[in-house]
Amino acid sequence: MQQRMILGLLILGSVAAMPLPARVEADRTAHDPAAFRTAPPAAWLATDQADSLYREARQALNRGDYQGAARMFREIRRRYPDSGYTPDSFYWEAFALYRTGSSDRLRQAADLLTQQARAFPDANTRRDADELMVRIQGELGRRGDAQAAEAVVGIAAPAPPVAPAARTEPVPGAPPAPSRGVAIGQEQEEDIRVAALNALMQMDAERAIPLLKQVLERRDAGSVELRRKAVFIVSQHDTEETAEILLDVVRNDPDAEVRAQAVFWLSQVPSDEAVVALDSILQHSADRQVQEKAIFALSQHEGERADQALRNYVQRDDTPEDLRHNAIFWLGQSGSRENMEFLKQLYDQLQSDELKERVIFALSQGDYPEEQAEWLMGIALTRNESLEMRKKALFWAGQMDEVNIGDLAALYDTIDDRAMREQLVFTLSQRDEPEAVDKLIEIARTEQDEELRRKAIFWLGQSDDPRVAEVLLQIINEGGQ
Repeated sequence: MQQRMILGLLILGSVAAMPLPARVEADRTAHDPAAFRTAPPAAWLATDQADSLYREARQALNRGDYQGAARMFREIRRRYPDSGYTPDSFYWEAFALYRTGSSDRLRQAADLLTQQARAFPDANTRRDADELMVRIQGELGRRGDAQAAEAVVGIAAPAPPVAPAARTEPVPGAPPAPSRGVAIGQEQEEDIRVAALNALMQMDAERAIPLLKQVLERRDAGSVELRRKAVFIVSQHDTEETAEILLDVVRNDPDAEVRAQAVFWLSQVPSDEAVVALDSILQHSADRQVQEKAIFALSQHEGERADQALRNYVQRDDTPEDLRHNAIFWLGQSGSRENMEFLKQLYDQLQSDELKERVIFALSQGDYPEEQAEWLMGIALTRNESLEMRKKALFWAGQMDEVNIGDLAALYDTIDDRAMREQLVFTLSQRDEPEAVDKLIEIARTEQDEELRRKAIFWLGQSDDPRVAEVLLQIINEGGQ
């Protein structure tokens, strides 16, 4: 069935490019707003005194020996303070300690990152270190560390004006701020702030949501990337406001990609409010990209309300045909008997052959194969159907194991339409059973129509059945006499 799905997606062009449910988790990872390095690079200083020790530390970290890796990265600094590996050893030791998970080691990791910022502000891992620091502080805050929680809130919140007499010392363990002499670009500052927002969301959603809403209310071009990441953070937390916030983004954000991402992540919000929001987007949005993502998002929601929204959309004649194509495809993928029966009835109402073809394909993929195969064969054998639809139905029915190969072979002798016979030859060539090869051999030997004989011989040539070579040789010899 998987091979048939792939073939169908290739044939159905535009659907092949759509995000499939299996890709949702990959998309989630790709949008992780706190993505710091988790694997050390291969050794690059062969003549360095610490090269062999770095290699051992790297191997230990990669195999999950975090305590051993932390010890070896620390040893690099102790034994070889002038090594080219020393600047980044702070980060990798801190990361190894972070992975152990204990609160004491998290605090040790934070201290190491602070030391690196002071001693090696230009280290290759400094940007990763700032984001890792925020993740560490967020985890400590979640465990009740008030000072760490204060640091995270301070980073996530918009910076307030500082009075002349205000305390200017940094919160211990917080990532260094530009005012302390560490060169941080605007993009990195935004990444750090997003990481802080994400950590705060894990720690205290009630406090984080207003800050995220402030980010998403911005409309300047410079905050586009920040808004995109904020959309992801909101989507990963099921609060009473999640669907409302994402819907507001869809309706009001000036950036098309921000709007599209908000729609996509609504697919992961398990609530009726999200379905209502997506239905509203699908019905009223003028943005084609947003509508396409709304169709996909609805397809990911289980339940009658989401299915009904897609069915309503498909029945409208005033909507773009390619979007109706997509909606039909996802209805076919749902596994719902209601959707299967709906698609059967829809077929008779459609005027467009392209939409009819999409229904035929959708009904070849569902969870009621015996019923669907019977329906497809009914279309294939109905004379008042268009020839193209009959051929498509025959092909997809022939791909289903529920259609008996003996019945397909016998069908060849009962139909008198030459085009349908040609399609049946092709359909038989796609089956693996010996009976399919038997019929093709019979057609190649006895068919009076020369063109049909040639078609059968061609498809026999594509078969790996061991009998075929001898049969083809006999046909060649017979032709030379």
